[in-house]
Order: sequence, then C-alpha cells, then structure tokens
Amino acid sequence: MFALLLVAALAAPAPTATPITPQHLLGLIRAKFRSHRPPPPYVVYTIERKQLTEQGYPDYANSYKEHIWLRSLDKAALSRRVYRSINRGQMTFERPAFNEDRDPGPPTADVFEAAPLHPHPISFVPTPEAQESALPVIGVVQTVGEFDYRVTNVETVGDQLHLTVLPIRDPDRNRLREIWADKATLELRKLVATDKLFILGTSEVYGVTFTITMGNLQGVPIVTDIHGVVGDGYTGDGSTVDYMFRDISFPETLPDWYFDPKTYAAREKDEPL
Repeated sequence: MFALLLVAALAAPAPTATPITPQHLLGLIRAKFRSHRPPPPYVVYTIERKQLTEQGYPDYANSYKEHIWLRSLDKAALSRRVYRSINRGQMTFERPAFNEDRDPGPPTADVFEAAPLHPHPISFVPTPEAQESALPVIGVVQTVGEFDYRVTNVETVGDQLHLTVLPIRDPDRNRLREIWADKATLELRKLVATDKLFILGTSEVYGVTFTITMGNLQGVPIVTDIHGVVGDGYTGDGSTVDYMFRDISFPETLPDWYFDPKTYAAREKDEPL
C-alpha cells in the first residue's frame, strides 16, 4: 500500500502557479519603487532646461542651467543659475515640484505621488515622507493592491514590460498614463505622465505630457530626463521643453542656512559653487 501511495504521489502533477494579473503587476511595480523610500536626506544636482520658440528655434532666453542643493525632508532648496558653465547667479530659494508653477523635480521625487489639488506657493511646506524605523513584527502578511489606476494593456518589449494605465479616479491628480519597467527586477525605466504649464502673471494653465526617463544611483530610483509637450491648443514659446538632471549626488549633510532664504544676504562669502 505504501508503495502504491508513493507512486501515485510521484505521478501527481505539480501545482500550477497562479498567474499575475495586470492590476497585481502594477501593484508590484509600485511596491518595488516605494521600497526605496524615503529618498536620501540631501540631494545635490544640476537641472538643465531647454525649450523651443513658437517658430521651432532654440529659445535661449528661457533655456538655462541651475545647480540645486535640496533637503528632502521639506523639499527646500538653494538654487544658483549657471552662466557659461562656470559663473553662478545669485542664491535663490526654491521648492522643486511636479505639477507646480516652477521647474519639476527633484530627481528623487515620488513619481507615483498624486498631483496637488491646487497650486502651492513656494512657501508651502509639504508633508515629509515617513522616516521612522519599522516596528518589530512576529509575522508578515503582505498584500499588493491598486486603487488609483486600471491597467488597460500589458506587453513585453525586449527586456521591459510596458503597461498602459487609466486613472480610476481623480484623472487630474493621478497623472500616470504609461509605465515601462524592467521585466526581471520591476525597476522603473520610463513613464508617460501628465503635468501643467502655468503662464506666469496670468490665470492660464495648459496640460502637458511628460515622457520621463528613469535611472538608478546608489540603489535610489532617479529621474534623469523629461521631455514635455504642451497641449490644450497652446502655441506660444515653450510648447516643447526638455529637462535634464545631471551631476546628482547624495551628500551626508548640508549647512542649515542653505534652506533659510533670510540668511542669504549675510552669507555671500559662504555661497556654494
């Protein structure tokens, strides 16, 4: 009898693995990205902005390069314009952010984060990402859910997975439309997302489509390049714009005064290069 049972057990087919649904796949990609959060405490980088005029020529007046020292806790940043590669402009206070009336960023931004309900002034202090250590646990039950987007298509393109998604709710805030991720690791490689162009001095706002290229630095997912195309019938200068994030580093610390614009006038001799 024992021999018969053993033969039957050996002949039984192995259990079939449950296939991953498109929604579950998106949840896994998001969880992989969020596993690297929060970002490093400090981020130093150079952002280069290039745009075209309405006639399609390089718009040198509105194309520039800035060096930025950022504190991740509150997105406060010291910025200096770069002229002719070596000269620096005056110190200015910035708070880089997507979907705001200023340059997007930082390169360590949470690309899954919802857009703000309303534009924020530069004085607005965003809620910091959680920094506390995880509590000790005896057991873990992990679930992956997706409530912001519906996956409409998944295809394999070379070594990447390409997902097309639609927001389930709040399409103006849930801004992702396409996602490319490494097929083996699920690390983000590219995104198509919505953004906004604010015309300074007016109430005009136009929708923008951003194609965002992702990279990785010291195990941290980073935005490396953004190509933007303005829609909603906009035909002025800057209907096509590119942002490049370069010279990215994660210093262990930066002086506190970098993030207090009231001190800039008295710190000219200490200004960073």
